[in-house]
Amino acid sequence: MKVKFLPFFLVILLIFVFFGFYKGLQNSNIYTPEVNLKKNIPSFTAKLLGVKNEISSKEIFKDDVYYLLNIWASWCVPCRDEHKFLMDFSKSEKIEIIGINYKDKIKNARNFLNELGNPYEIIISDLDGTLSIEWGAYGVPESYLIYNQKILKKVVGPISLNNFFEIKDLVK
Repeated sequence: MKVKFLPFFLVILLIFVFFGFYKGLQNSNIYTPEVNLKKNIPSFTAKLLGVKNEISSKEIFKDDVYYLLNIWASWCVPCRDEHKFLMDFSKSEKIEIIGINYKDKIKNARNFLNELGNPYEIIISDLDGTLSIEWGAYGVPESYLIYNQKILKKVVGPISLNNFFEIKDLVK
């Protein structure tokens, strides 16, 4: 009787293991953070890029103005890809672009902007990455469309052509 039970038990066990792996392969393990739109922006005080002056979020973000906060770094290849869209936004009077330079050397950041152009009204230095974490960023680049101290849209990764037109439509 023992001999017949063991093969049956092994077959059942293998079936469970097979279905467990099969279900696991169907689940996406790509992390997509939950974007809490209409959330208030974090309150902070930070240093400006390359100077000792500090600025607070209350000084930067005024009501009835659209802002595009962009977290970027000179070592970030996708940041170069999206830069042309930021330069295009900077030509518009309807939106102001604020930059957070993430874990970067000041010299490298300046070289990046000298090479590609500076679309930012204000650039904040985030040498240790804590300010970006407060915003909910988990990589660079990331961008946030802000109006009246609220986040209207978050773009994870580089701004694409679709994101560009979507932001332009929201700002109209």
